[in-house]
Amino acid sequence: MSFKTILVVVTDSLHLESTISQGIGMAEALDAHIDVVCLGVDRTQTGYYYAGMNASMLHETVRQAQNSAQTMAAKAKKLMEGTGLRWSVNEAICQLADITRTVASYARFSDLAILPRPYGEDRGVEVEPVVEGALFEGQAPVIVLPTKGKALQMPKTVAIGWNESAEALRAVRSALPFLKSAQTVHIVVIDPPQHGPNRSDPGGQLSAYLARHGAKIEIDVVSKTMPRVSDVMLRCANDMDADMIVMGAYGHSRFREAILGGATRHMLETSEVPVFMAH
Repeated sequence: MSFKTILVVVTDSLHLESTISQGIGMAEALDAHIDVVCLGVDRTQTGYYYAGMNASMLHETVRQAQNSAQTMAAKAKKLMEGTGLRWSVNEAICQLADITRTVASYARFSDLAILPRPYGEDRGVEVEPVVEGALFEGQAPVIVLPTKGKALQMPKTVAIGWNESAEALRAVRSALPFLKSAQTVHIVVIDPPQHGPNRSDPGGQLSAYLARHGAKIEIDVVSKTMPRVSDVMLRCANDMDADMIVMGAYGHSRFREAILGGATRHMLETSEVPVFMAH
């Protein structure tokens, strides 16, 4: 597998330049086509009654979404021109409740989506369903960008959060192009089960699998010395000076993650390095 079509979705001019620039850097490194989708979001909910709202007001919200998409598309084209890449810039509008379906229609035919972090003080409510639309309905692996950080590139050091789950295995398989080219791949196993089938060799089967693909593997078995598994994973990634974290997305139900929090959500909220996820 290789990444030949990269999808970048932007919904806000505030994060447009940084997100597209990161996508350009990765497309250049992979010699890939890059599709940029500028998504104008109509935040009205047509299934509900708004006191005093009439047809002209609804028309105005659609017009604002169209203007937003057009403005972002114009900026995106300026960024793409002269890059030497194969690229396209698309405009789309949708209502807030229809974001996941709209994003999925593009992600289905992409090898990789590069998206801004969905959580934070300067993030709109539409960014989270963009990530979920690419991951779940679109079935595309996603790189979630940190708020700040160095330019996105082919990673030299990768940290894999390994818990033997189906989601983690899917993420590893999807990330193989990065893992094979990295100088070092750390398989991080946090508090492996004492009575599990692989208790005598945690991470061993995954290590053998990746080594056969030519990846250079190290296994790190660590204790959960902090309240959250994600905190331990982030500390390990920082100690390794990792360029990317690979992990499965949403081991619990998405509803439980949203209400109670979880490893996925906390990782995306706090990671200072790109997070590669698949589900």
